[in-house]
Amino acid sequence: MFAITGVTGQVGGAAARALLDAGHAVRAVLRDKSKAAAWVDLGAEVAIAEVEDTEAMQAAFAGTEGVFVMVPPNFAPQPGYPEARAAAASLARVLAAVAPQRVVALSSIGGQRESGLGLITQVHILEEALAALPIPTAILRPTWFMENSLWDIAPARETGTVASFLQPLDRAYSMVATADIGRVIAATLVQEWQGRRVIEIEGPQRYTQNEVASLLGDVLGRKVQAQAVPREQWEALFQSQGAAWPVPRIEMIDGFNSGWIEFEEAGVNERVIGETPYETVLAELAKRVS
Repeated sequence: MFAITGVTGQVGGAAARALLDAGHAVRAVLRDKSKAAAWVDLGAEVAIAEVEDTEAMQAAFAGTEGVFVMVPPNFAPQPGYPEARAAAASLARVLAAVAPQRVVALSSIGGQRESGLGLITQVHILEEALAALPIPTAILRPTWFMENSLWDIAPARETGTVASFLQPLDRAYSMVATADIGRVIAATLVQEWQGRRVIEIEGPQRYTQNEVASLLGDVLGRKVQAQAVPREQWEALFQSQGAAWPVPRIEMIDGFNSGWIEFEEAGVNERVIGETPYETVLAELAKRVS
């Protein structure tokens, strides 16, 4: 039995489906009971638990061979990241009490850094919280999600342009599909190891923003161009979109553009290369925004 948190999201959902497809027993850990039926239909057990509800989380993880954990995504955190700190501390307490045979945790490219991470700071906090666990632990550090292009579909279809914050437009960035991340989680959970592992995950190739726009144009059947959003406009733009504290998002993008947020030196950690090309992901995203 494997307990999977975040199953209503892209990564946790992909991991749970990969395990179920391979014939493993899965306990889907959800916060919203109304979303349980879909997982029951897929053959999973369901546990309802909030990440900070220690008793409910212990029940959700009890009797499992392995557990996948992540801090709930928060794109508008409070200064100091109190939400991530509370979630990470709760997960560490629960795992120490339940002591599953192994733990897989979602971090991010750059998760080894202690500063300059912006939103990625939240998964660095989780890495730190789990560091002292006497349980075999695998930290997964995937790169930029291809599925982030979801927000580009509508403007590309309507205007033929996509706003790019990753700059310069002709620089190749590492990207990965969430389905590939899910497959790595599933494969790792069924392995046996001792101590702490770090697994970096990227896609089959790196893409420039100009290349992504061209691929999107192929999917949509029209010419699409990437347009760099000037750095001095970011703060006002993010605030207009509802981000009361846009600093974390700006710092994260700056980190990618400067090369600060990157994988560790070659050979330091395990590296997995995903199989899903960007055009496959873009085609699926386009179907969702129709």
